[in-house]
Amino acid sequence: MINYDNSEITWVGSQKNYVDEPNIEKINDIVVGRFGGNSSAGQYKNEDGCLIWVSDEMDWEFVMILDAHNSAESAELIIKQFEQEKLRIQKVLNLSVSIALKKMDALILEIFQQPKFLSNCRKVQGETACLIVIRKDKFLWWFSVGDCIVHLFNEELLEMGECQLNQRSFYEWIGQVNTFELDVPCFSTGKKELRQGVNHLFLTTDGLTECPGVDFQDPLMINKQFKDISIEAGVWQLLKEIKQHQVRDSTTIVTWKIKVHKQASLPSNLKS
Repeated sequence: MINYDNSEITWVGSQKNYVDEPNIEKINDIVVGRFGGNSSAGQYKNEDGCLIWVSDEMDWEFVMILDAHNSAESAELIIKQFEQEKLRIQKVLNLSVSIALKKMDALILEIFQQPKFLSNCRKVQGETACLIVIRKDKFLWWFSVGDCIVHLFNEELLEMGECQLNQRSFYEWIGQVNTFELDVPCFSTGKKELRQGVNHLFLTTDGLTECPGVDFQDPLMINKQFKDISIEAGVWQLLKEIKQHQVRDSTTIVTWKIKVHKQASLPSNLKS
């Protein structure tokens, strides 16, 4: 089921595939862009997915994007699992930021390692990459299995050459083949203090970065699409470009801007 209100979106490409059909939805200030690929390039299905929860009152966003293959069943399973855990996750997110993000490390691992969930993963066809990003107060938290991407565009960080926060990791999935079945589960996680001023968060599946004829593997080329225009217009430009370049793979983009008023960390010799 697809739910749309001012605080939640859940979607899997098996519900609506957006093949040949670029689409944009908004949830508060978050823009979701979807394109299922070109049927003229051989595409006929979409195995991406996303789950978004927003709380303006408690000052956080929870965003998950998924890129499955060999069926969308693994993406469907993860979204179902997190929907079942929604109240527990949101209860933690409503705590103070110092406690919430520390507890989230253990909670997400526990959810993915529940015996019933692992058993259900063995029964699905295919597996999925999964990226979870949480923004609370002036901090960013992420948990990544596989090759989805999160960029942070901020003028101060761009001057230092920093854009991409996570490393794309290949041969990592959740589902029929499952990192959490290994003797040592493999994933990456991190936390980042956002800079004072505007921070533009950008998550994407790999249809965008692997589109032929464009260089969206370079985050600077993505950031360039948003210069002097709204986020919605920038996402439309990206989707239009990959459609025109006959991308086959599906693309899901989730992006939003956060303005931070608090001072960020500076070197000791630059502090006033």
